[in-house]
Amino acid sequence: MSAAPETSADIDVRLAAAADVPAVRAVTDAAYHHYIERIGVVPAPMEADHTADVAAGRVYVTGEPVVGLLVLVPRPYEGRLLLESIAVHPDAAGQGVGRRLLSFVDAHARALGFIEVTLYTNALMWENQKIYPRYGYELVERRVDGPYDRLHYRKRLTET
Repeated sequence: MSAAPETSADIDVRLAAAADVPAVRAVTDAAYHHYIERIGVVPAPMEADHTADVAAGRVYVTGEPVVGLLVLVPRPYEGRLLLESIAVHPDAAGQGVGRRLLSFVDAHARALGFIEVTLYTNALMWENQKIYPRYGYELVERRVDGPYDRLHYRKRLTET
């Protein structure tokens, strides 16, 4: 008897634990390091306080060992979930990890009763400008925040 094919609903995403902090740091650094030269600054996810984010219950991971992660910040007063960071280790690129993580974000936002997911990306991370619209995100605005030139996106969730 063969196993059923994996679907986006089958991805094993779990809340990160304190023991995952080194892996969260390593995957984030591996995923974002190549952007330093291009954007001229260290990407914000690399400078995040991963220990605090994990302790606050904002980090979700997938894989054993961890190959992908999300940093999600609920904004209940705004009715939305902020996808603060998504990272996939380069060794897992092209295996659908990012797609499945984005599906998890939608399901998680709906479970929390949110009507929208928002995110931002550096304007010089042009790969993301091609990816996010394919997953239903629309560009809302471009805003400079300190050393970061960011494009802000949103995805309005529909009933499913």
